[in-house]
Amino acid sequence: MGLFDFFKKKEINIQEQEELDKGLEKTKEGLFSRITKAVVGKSTVDDEVLDDLEEVLVTSDVGVSTTLKIVERIQARVARDKYINTSELNGILRDEIQTLLAENNSNDFQNFEYGSHKPYVIMVVGVNGVGKTTTIGKLAHKLKQAGNKVVLGAADTFRAAAVEQLKLWGKRVDVRVVAQAMGSDPASVAYDTLQSAVANGDDVAIIDTAGRLHNKIALMNELTKIKQVMQKVVPGAPHEILLVLDASTGQNAIEQCKQFTQATDVNALALTKLDGTAKGGVVIGISDQFKIPVKYIGVGEGIDHLQLFNKKEFVDSLFK
Repeated sequence: MGLFDFFKKKEINIQEQEELDKGLEKTKEGLFSRITKAVVGKSTVDDEVLDDLEEVLVTSDVGVSTTLKIVERIQARVARDKYINTSELNGILRDEIQTLLAENNSNDFQNFEYGSHKPYVIMVVGVNGVGKTTTIGKLAHKLKQAGNKVVLGAADTFRAAAVEQLKLWGKRVDVRVVAQAMGSDPASVAYDTLQSAVANGDDVAIIDTAGRLHNKIALMNELTKIKQVMQKVVPGAPHEILLVLDASTGQNAIEQCKQFTQATDVNALALTKLDGTAKGGVVIGISDQFKIPVKYIGVGEGIDHLQLFNKKEFVDSLFK
């Protein structure tokens, strides 16, 4: 069975749709209440409404540059169509956000396969507290459900809690965890993990890394060393560098994304804790600003509350 076969589906199932709707409730409530205030007493979308809409999007953590793009597009539609009723604003906004996401991410990962890569190696990066280890555990659970053999590497050797948490997740989802003593060389743990994965015939190896946001050069050197060591065992590894970000931190998540993308070749993003924040608009801003696919979203605390990101379903849920 190929990697992520559990995501092979034409449409998101009903349970996942309900979880997504529930997870975006706070963002949706905040967004719509502000838009309603912006158009109160107005019948048409004029410059004042657009100015208010700009403020709504910025304060919803969509980001300034992305907000300006969206507002300019709506402004162009208003100029072209001459008369747009304020009741149409939500629909127009939904269309423009979907179009923007489509331009930034051409793949919804519904049919993603690892192809000839075995083991498929995922290196997970991100600062402490964003839900990195929890995301690894939930992802391992999903992969195992699909029939994949998974191994985890505890390469965050600077915090005993990180190693222990990963071991707990390993027990919970019944996958192997490779770990060394506290303070060990993270690259050594990654090396051992991949050697173990190859020897055991594992399909996927997920490597946890230290969640410290030290200076860019030190971070770059550390992650580069881990990558180089892994490539000695599995050429081309890691196949995926997954940056985990906490959506509830809003613009701080964008700053973290900037730091990590400068330090290593991030090619996938996971946005966690969407259910606990009204700042879900950050998903739109990050996707637009960095042109890196948002691959996973966390919409709850449950073990099954990690979803593969689908831009259409996300925006549709936001505007229900």
